[in-house]
Amino acid sequence: MARFRNKKKVVFVKPAKKQPQQNVDHVTGDKIPRSFVFSRLKLPGSLKQLQADLRKMMLPYTALNLKEKKRNNLKDFLNVAGPMGVTHFLMLSKTGSSPYLRVARTPQGPTLTFKIQEYSLAVDIANSQLRPRVPKDLFKNSPLIVLSGFGTGEQHLKLTTIMFQNIFPAIDIKTVKLSSCQRIVLLNYNKETKLIDFRHYSIRLQPVGVSRRIRKFVQNHQVPDLRSLQDVSDFVTKAGYGSESEGDEEAATVSLASDVGRVNKASTKSAVKLQEIGPRMTLQLIKIEDGLCSGTVIFSEYGNSEEKKEESEEGSEGDAEEGSEHEDE
Repeated sequence: MARFRNKKKVVFVKPAKKQPQQNVDHVTGDKIPRSFVFSRLKLPGSLKQLQADLRKMMLPYTALNLKEKKRNNLKDFLNVAGPMGVTHFLMLSKTGSSPYLRVARTPQGPTLTFKIQEYSLAVDIANSQLRPRVPKDLFKNSPLIVLSGFGTGEQHLKLTTIMFQNIFPAIDIKTVKLSSCQRIVLLNYNKETKLIDFRHYSIRLQPVGVSRRIRKFVQNHQVPDLRSLQDVSDFVTKAGYGSESEGDEEAATVSLASDVGRVNKASTKSAVKLQEIGPRMTLQLIKIEDGLCSGTVIFSEYGNSEEKKEESEEGSEGDAEEGSEHEDE
């Protein structure tokens, strides 16, 4: 007799679809701004690292692993920006004199051009600190934005304020979770020097009136070494190392509306501490154009002569970019 083989049925498992990020905030109802951080032409090693730091700072609504090619031009990024909901471009470039940062609104502008006078990388700031602090979930939410010194009434400063306010998602004070506010971007304008100090901090809360030993014990859940003590009360009453006066200042304390972590409880006072995580930049606004890296010049810091010089440098960038594109083809 012929034998019949039992064919095993192969069970097909449908792969789970990865849900895309929402384009609209479900709380505020506003469109979530997204950004691309890329370079125009070749950058030196330090500016490449600055580009990586800026991408990390703009998380989570940015392309952290954006791949660039030599033949890519501005139109290529603009064609991809529309379907992905990208609203802003941050473009780094380097001329013979100094590096520049352009912040543009897509797809029709305006474009703000900043000259980078000084900058420090995130790794340099971390190396200068005794205890660098970068938790795992630090970049899970967007940073808060704080602008200082921009209320002079000048038109170009108003445009700068609007640009940086719209580059990060808006928050609703009534519904925002305090645990999601972990970073802050600070821009301070100096009226005398006409320079903008760009800083990036992490926000840390510490309960007021609690010794450092108790705070570390609650946070880490580790059994302390009590061999050298006569009683458990010695561990509680013994003064911890480090100064506690910094966090107990009245000006730096707030009353929490909800629990934040294991130590900071609602209706209790906690000290707010900022720790810089970088990058750090000193910027000078030199030009504002009404289009995307083109169009009518709304503001120019240097006047007509320097403006023509700046345009010639930018034109040489564009020619070099087109030349590299033809070479690749």
